Amino acid sequence: MQFHPYLAFAGNARDAFTQYQEIFGGELVVLTGADTPDGVSADSPADAVLHAALALPDGGLLMGADDPGGTFDGQNRGICVNCAVADTAEATRVYDALAEGGSVQLELGETFFSPAFGMCTDRFGIPWMVNAPAPDAP
Repeated sequence: MQFHPYLAFAGNARDAFTQYQEIFGGELVVLTGADTPDGVSADSPADAVLHAALALPDGGLLMGADDPGGTFDGQNRGICVNCAVADTAEATRVYDALAEGGSVQLELGETFFSPAFGMCTDRFGIPWMVNAPAPDAP
């Protein structure tokens, strides 16, 4: 079984996924209201992201969309996207990029379980945990 985060956005999904592609790499596919057959997205603006999928180089998948009802308030409650990276240098790069323009809940630093762990909310309102494995981790 696999789980893939599906993120909600308040009208800025395209900007968010463009930044995520810059940070993580991978292939981005975006479906907008303009890309659907006539009538399918009559309630959505033509530029609204109905589905975005970022296929990551390591086989991971990050997906999301603009809120079709337009009621999303930019608050993601009860979820945090965990980004497990190869080492502390990559943790620093990813954390700094995600935290830029957002807010920091826990500065990236050494913990008892990781040489580099931190928590931030990016400028799009998505909460992240960035984690590098301990040297002796299986």
